[in-house]
Amino acid sequence: MESVETFLAYAIRLEQEAAERFGQLADAMEACGNREVGRLFRRLADYSRLHLADARTRSGYRDVPEMMPDEFVWPDVESPETAAIWAADPFVGREQALEIALEAERAGYNYYKTILETTNDPEIRVLAKEFVEEERGHVAELEKWIAAHRAGKPLPVDR
Repeated sequence: MESVETFLAYAIRLEQEAAERFGQLADAMEACGNREVGRLFRRLADYSRLHLADARTRSGYRDVPEMMPDEFVWPDVESPETAAIWAADPFVGREQALEIALEAERAGYNYYKTILETTNDPEIRVLAKEFVEEERGHVAELEKWIAAHRAGKPLPVDR
């Protein structure tokens, strides 16, 4: 990562794509009557929008580069936190949805952690550490949801 501005451009794109995908998955689940999983994906889309707003706020006075989607270089085909599109299958169950969401959040966590571990820029290090902590919280919450599901308890999104 070459600059704080580039870091923020990537963070904005990552969170924007995560919010869009989780929103699409929520819409697909709700349209097919799988409301429980739809609520889960909607909540995850909301988390991504909050993180996106934070990244945009931090970039407010900076000259963040305008990048086209094909200019981003991700560790995989899509940005790290983009949930698997096959999750739009209307018959996906709660456990599968949780696992898909956990995989996406872990990928986001690992992405920011890699930046934290490899950057020499102290300002990027501070931002990356904050984003790592945020993603760590999402991973921990999903792990709690998975444990609740396996124990037969309602998920927090069910309330």
